[in-house]
Amino acid sequence: MGTTRTPLRRFMDYAVLSVLAFVFVLPVIYLFLGSLKPSDEVLDGLSGFLPTHLSFHNYSAVLDSLNSDSTGYFWRFMGISLLLAFVVVTGGLFVNSMAAYGLSRLKWRGREAVFTLVLLLMLVPFESVAVPLFYMFNDQRNTIYIQAIPFIANAFSVYQFHTFFRSIPPSIEEAARIDGAGPWRTFFAIIVPMSKPAFASVAILTFLIQWGSFLWPVLMVSDPSVRPLPLEMSVFQGQQPPDWGQILAFGVLLVLPVLVVFAFFQRWFVQGVASSAVKG
Repeated sequence: MGTTRTPLRRFMDYAVLSVLAFVFVLPVIYLFLGSLKPSDEVLDGLSGFLPTHLSFHNYSAVLDSLNSDSTGYFWRFMGISLLLAFVVVTGGLFVNSMAAYGLSRLKWRGREAVFTLVLLLMLVPFESVAVPLFYMFNDQRNTIYIQAIPFIANAFSVYQFHTFFRSIPPSIEEAARIDGAGPWRTFFAIIVPMSKPAFASVAILTFLIQWGSFLWPVLMVSDPSVRPLPLEMSVFQGQQPPDWGQILAFGVLLVLPVLVVFAFFQRWFVQGVASSAVKG
């Protein structure tokens, strides 16, 4: 039987959560303020939070410095990253959701063994297979598709979809079968519309992982014409002497698409988190 929280307990809960949220958001605040300040004022410790001498000069300097054939073009790097993220997210939603549906709702011999293998794959870090993958696909280096294809199928995404699909009452699919719907129609016309929270959660997490991907591009990309934005930021940061104001401005430009994606999917993402908490 649930217990009712007193106003004091509720106030203390919100106070603790507010303090934790503020602590976690501090680096983001520092990032935005630092991107608007001269380079010699960025590394001033806590005084870096003071909003003095703010301007957008660092942003224009970053865009101007990456606007030639010799340095590459900022918007090209951004476009490549967006294209890679789009391919991995959309392809992953299609492939992983269908795999999870087959593992969770369809009955076939060996289903449990395959799902166990999926769970075991979640324990294998990408770093342990990066070098074998590098030698397998060495002939496809410096291409856009090789930066996306290995990451479309994802064991953790399959597990997320599997967990959500198992919570859907079987009676819904039984009613669809009585109406003459096959597995394909049932999946696309019934299961997918009911699973928006799961799709939003997987889309956000997949986008975050792909957008910040660094190890694989380091191994597979040496041509600036197919270089994604995180890899270009490491090149930009390595220039001497480092201009920290411009580096933080580059960081803000790198973060903005993540905020846009989260703002677009956050309603369904919150629903998915809430429903998982209730089921737990």
